[in-house]
Amino acid sequence: MPKLPNGRRVGQAAVNALRALLEKHDHIVQEISGQNDFGEDFYVTFTDDGNVTSDTIKVQVKGGDSWRRGNGYAVPVHHHGDTWANGNIPVYCVVYDPDSKRLHWANATQQLRRFGPLHPPRFIGVSPNAVLDDTTMGSFVTQARRYVGRYGGRQAVLTHLSEMSGAEFDPADHVLHFVNGDDEDLIFWKRPGDAVATQLLSTQGWQPVWVSLESLMRSELSMPEDGRDTGLADPDLSTAEDLELSRSEIMWAASCFISTRQADEGPEDGLVDPVECQGCPSCAGEEFEEHGRIEADVIHDYILTRILDRIEAEPGLMQRSILAMREDDRLETDVVAELGPLESEPRIVRQVNKLSRARVATMGNIEPEAFRLAILYLIHRIYVGGPSLPLDEQVRIVWRIPEPRPTASEEVRHCGRT
Repeated sequence: MPKLPNGRRVGQAAVNALRALLEKHDHIVQEISGQNDFGEDFYVTFTDDGNVTSDTIKVQVKGGDSWRRGNGYAVPVHHHGDTWANGNIPVYCVVYDPDSKRLHWANATQQLRRFGPLHPPRFIGVSPNAVLDDTTMGSFVTQARRYVGRYGGRQAVLTHLSEMSGAEFDPADHVLHFVNGDDEDLIFWKRPGDAVATQLLSTQGWQPVWVSLESLMRSELSMPEDGRDTGLADPDLSTAEDLELSRSEIMWAASCFISTRQADEGPEDGLVDPVECQGCPSCAGEEFEEHGRIEADVIHDYILTRILDRIEAEPGLMQRSILAMREDDRLETDVVAELGPLESEPRIVRQVNKLSRARVATMGNIEPEAFRLAILYLIHRIYVGGPSLPLDEQVRIVWRIPEPRPTASEEVRHCGRT
């Protein structure tokens, strides 16, 4: 007698588990015929307090332990990359782990758009932290409906630019886009009331750089003959020469500053209340410390050094921190989405698990993706304070596993050194 393969049985268990969970929470599931490989298994239309909404996603479901990769799971993209990335309905991937009997999800459309068409990924990464069950269903639906809502109006433009550049724009931000004659993208990004903007260029890998109108126009403005400082030479701000901007690109950026400055002006005196940071220690305390800029390589080296110091002093820290993150049911959805592609890449996971000062010295450095995953595993949040502070105070790290308190003898030795 013919025998059904085990993969088919597990795959059907995955489909049944997801359908049952969604319908238990009153969401509408419409199964797509399995006779054709369109890359999706379900249409899911969400409800809100019993009312059917207009928010719909498509879902690809996979079941079985063959989808495990690195510290997570991976769903192959195959020939679905274009339809998953550019369709008018976002696509989510869900993996069913038969050992844990858990469902895990990832936003495939978001991941593909972040990688871009020039470097499309072969797999959609799914993080073990992205659990889909009765407890997390509410937050999943909220995230999915918010993402679907980003497909309309001005927000659709911001969504496209955000996923293209990797930046997260607030709806109130000034975000303008320019494509030059060589089909290279430039994004101007400024928060309301700020004098300094962030410039994002596709030719520089979308690395954010700070600019001001004065720093960009420096080469266009004549300097005083007596050599007096006009305030244009802020060393922390990039110039048009630094960014290799053409004259037309300089003029475009200048017009962005002028137009957004006019938009920021109030109806009476043209003044705008400064935008304050929310939730950082300096803002929450009695004294407000002005937020400062810090070079990317400086903060990279400082944080890497702090991480290596802790790993060297505390064996097993990485695994304990990963476990703490897995148990954190308040992990931000943006962090979960970022974990997916990183955790599904075995090469990156191996670098993180073997991270040590000796290996970094031998390799010269670690890959940016491995550094980012180490930060996500070990660090809950990083705050940057005023530029006048010492580096140890300017960069404040909130670890997932708090640093151990020094013993009495260590405190005595420290006091003796000072």
